[in-house]
Amino acid sequence: MKQHLLDFHPLELEQYLTTLGEKNYRVKQITNWIFRNYSIDIDQMTTLPRSLREKLTDDLTFFMPEIIKEQLSRDGTRKFLLRLYDNAQIEMVLIPYKEKNTLCVSSQVGCSRECQFCATGSLGLVRNLETYEILVQILLAKRILNDKKLTNIVFMGMGEPLDNYDNLIKAVTILQHDLGFKFSPRRITLSTVGIIPKIDKLSESGLKLKLAVSLNSAIQEKREIIMPVAVKYPLKELKKSLLNFSKKNPYRITFEYVMIKDFNISREDALALRKFIGDISAKVNLIKWNQIEGYSIESPDEKEIDNFINLLLPASKAITFRKSRGTDIKAACGQLAAEYV
Repeated sequence: MKQHLLDFHPLELEQYLTTLGEKNYRVKQITNWIFRNYSIDIDQMTTLPRSLREKLTDDLTFFMPEIIKEQLSRDGTRKFLLRLYDNAQIEMVLIPYKEKNTLCVSSQVGCSRECQFCATGSLGLVRNLETYEILVQILLAKRILNDKKLTNIVFMGMGEPLDNYDNLIKAVTILQHDLGFKFSPRRITLSTVGIIPKIDKLSESGLKLKLAVSLNSAIQEKREIIMPVAVKYPLKELKKSLLNFSKKNPYRITFEYVMIKDFNISREDALALRKFIGDISAKVNLIKWNQIEGYSIESPDEKEIDNFINLLLPASKAITFRKSRGTDIKAACGQLAAEYV
């Protein structure tokens, strides 16, 4: 298969155009079309000579995934089902809230990590997304928002981002590059179940972004029950990795904690969580488990949630209860499963 135009980092695009005998200023012309006009239609790039457009057409592909379904939630959240070049399907979610517009981006078709509270994990892993398939979600969101600003990007959609490390990190570098989307690092959050070797690799990369860790229990035995990844990457080692990450990144780590009735919201759970985060520069997002058909686990009621929050409040870290959005269209945390595949 031909290389996709969006797979090029601006520096790679410069090298490629040099091999075609083109001048460096062509790089900015092309990247302006992609990242400022949100177009990868070679016929629209009228600032390029026809001879160059013909060369690019011969060498590259400009495929755009098809939006085959859009759903609108009562709260304004929009979920999009995309068909990829091989007919695989992924979901992306656009979340408006006050002055913010957040895009939840997928990094894989399916997921191999089998977290027991997440619908995507039940699909298994089909394949990694290519760099362009990650970036095209941002490009589509920019088109959809039109004159509204895309303010935040969270890699919290389908898949474990760090299991697609190379493609994901390349996408982020293009996102942040001045000739790319020019997106601020503090507006980009990568969520992980805790893949220690890749967190360490990210620490050493020098790339700046926000890291969110799907924790869900600070008790090793409990975490293993709902997150099989914890067997291979235990909490004790995960904490060491996160402390190292904190030293090399300017942003606080976020711990995502899905609250499950009669499982991880007791006094013992609260004390374990307080101890685990005690010496990490972090904040905690508490999330009520979002109901998924066919799952036996349950969501806690408001009284149980309030009680757990009160148990955590003496902690010196920021504790936030995050109200899920898009639950009525299965667009909330843990609900993405490409149900129409």
